Amino acid sequence: MLGVRLPKDLDNRLSALALQTKRPKSFYVKEALAQYLDKHESTYQAIAEYEEQKRKGTLKTYTLEEIKQRHSLD
Repeated sequence: MLGVRLPKDLDNRLSALALQTKRPKSFYVKEALAQYLDKHESTYQAIAEYEEQKRKGTLKTYTLEEIKQRHSLD
Protein backbone atom coordinates (compact mmCIF):
# COMPACT_ATOMS: atom_id res chain seq x y z
CA MET A 1 0.00 0.00 0.00
CA LEU A 2 1.24 3.45 -0.89
CA GLY A 3 0.16 6.73 0.62
CA VAL A 4 0.68 9.96 -1.29
CA ARG A 5 0.21 13.55 -0.16
CA LEU A 6 -0.85 15.80 -2.98
CA PRO A 7 -0.56 19.56 -3.15
CA LYS A 8 -3.90 21.17 -2.35
CA ASP A 9 -4.53 22.33 -5.93
CA LEU A 10 -3.99 18.83 -7.37
CA ASP A 11 -6.12 17.28 -4.66
CA ASN A 12 -8.92 19.77 -5.39
CA ARG A 13 -8.80 19.06 -9.12
CA LEU A 14 -8.71 15.32 -8.54
CA SER A 15 -11.59 15.50 -6.09
CA ALA A 16 -13.68 17.54 -8.53
CA LEU A 17 -13.05 15.07 -11.35
CA ALA A 18 -13.86 12.11 -9.14
CA LEU A 19 -17.09 13.77 -8.03
CA GLN A 20 -18.14 14.65 -11.58
CA THR A 21 -17.43 11.16 -12.93
CA LYS A 22 -18.49 9.20 -9.84
CA ARG A 23 -15.18 7.35 -9.83
CA PRO A 24 -12.81 7.11 -6.89
CA LYS A 25 -9.74 9.33 -6.85
CA SER A 26 -7.60 6.19 -6.73
CA PHE A 27 -8.87 5.24 -10.20
CA TYR A 28 -7.30 8.35 -11.72
CA VAL A 29 -4.11 8.06 -9.70
CA LYS A 30 -3.65 4.46 -10.89
CA GLU A 31 -4.35 5.42 -14.50
CA ALA A 32 -1.91 8.33 -14.41
CA LEU A 33 0.80 6.25 -12.77
CA ALA A 34 0.38 3.41 -15.26
CA GLN A 35 0.75 5.82 -18.20
CA TYR A 36 3.78 7.45 -16.61
CA LEU A 37 5.48 4.11 -15.99
CA ASP A 38 4.72 2.85 -19.51
CA LYS A 39 6.43 5.91 -20.97
CA HIS A 40 9.41 6.04 -18.66
CA GLU A 41 10.15 2.33 -18.35
CA SER A 42 10.55 2.01 -22.11
CA THR A 43 12.77 5.09 -22.20
CA TYR A 44 15.05 3.78 -19.46
CA GLN A 45 15.14 0.33 -21.08
CA ALA A 46 16.25 1.89 -24.37
CA ILE A 47 18.95 3.87 -22.58
CA ALA A 48 20.17 0.73 -20.79
CA GLU A 49 20.34 -1.18 -24.07
CA TYR A 50 22.21 1.68 -25.72
CA GLU A 51 24.73 1.82 -22.86
CA GLU A 52 25.20 -1.96 -22.96
CA GLN A 53 25.86 -1.94 -26.71
CA LYS A 54 28.23 0.99 -26.30
CA ARG A 55 30.09 -0.82 -23.51
CA LYS A 56 30.39 -4.01 -25.59
CA GLY A 57 31.44 -2.10 -28.69
CA THR A 58 28.47 -3.43 -30.68
CA LEU A 59 26.63 -0.13 -31.07
CA LYS A 60 25.89 0.48 -34.74
CA THR A 61 25.86 4.08 -35.85
CA TYR A 62 24.90 5.58 -39.19
CA THR A 63 25.97 8.68 -41.04
CA LEU A 64 23.37 11.19 -42.13
CA GLU A 65 23.99 10.14 -45.72
CA GLU A 66 23.32 6.48 -44.87
CA ILE A 67 20.05 7.40 -43.18
CA LYS A 68 18.96 9.56 -46.11
CA GLN A 69 19.78 6.77 -48.53
CA ARG A 70 18.08 4.07 -46.45
CA HIS A 71 14.84 6.09 -46.21
CA SER A 72 14.98 7.60 -49.71
CA LEU A 73 15.32 11.15 -48.43
CA ASP A 74 16.72 13.94 -50.52
